[in-house]
Amino acid sequence: MTKRQKRMAAVVLLLVGLSVAAVLGFTAFSKNMMYFQTPSDIAAGKLPEGARIRLGGLVEKGSVQRGDGLLVNFSVADCEARLPVRYEGILPDLFREGQGIVATGHMDGRTFVADEVLAKHDENYMPPELAEKLVTPDGKHSCEQFKSMGAKA
Repeated sequence: MTKRQKRMAAVVLLLVGLSVAAVLGFTAFSKNMMYFQTPSDIAAGKLPEGARIRLGGLVEKGSVQRGDGLLVNFSVADCEARLPVRYEGILPDLFREGQGIVATGHMDGRTFVADEVLAKHDENYMPPELAEKLVTPDGKHSCEQFKSMGAKA
């Protein structure tokens, strides 16, 4: 084998190695990706089967029910749909009805089972993806329900 052929073989091996590393990296990245969903997205069936997701919306007024121990059931809503959520754990201090939250977890039948619940410190917080869906072009909420909760995008 000549010197030139050895260099070409080394370049080809390097490119094959980089390609394999890229494929493995993208595969691992896509398996660990969590998508942000709203209650209307889930109601429309846009959720991949068995996927871990982030659910964003506002805690519906009058929906928080405390169970045994640290079990809490509540509903998260946007203008079009509401979704029951079950969470067992310590809620953030700022969690309350009418508050914008992001919960991480999975669907169990028609109920979202949350592993983690986050509430932003600003009482006007709402996930950006949800805020875009709720605001009309003139800057007002497109849903009376959210006006009554006192939410602002």
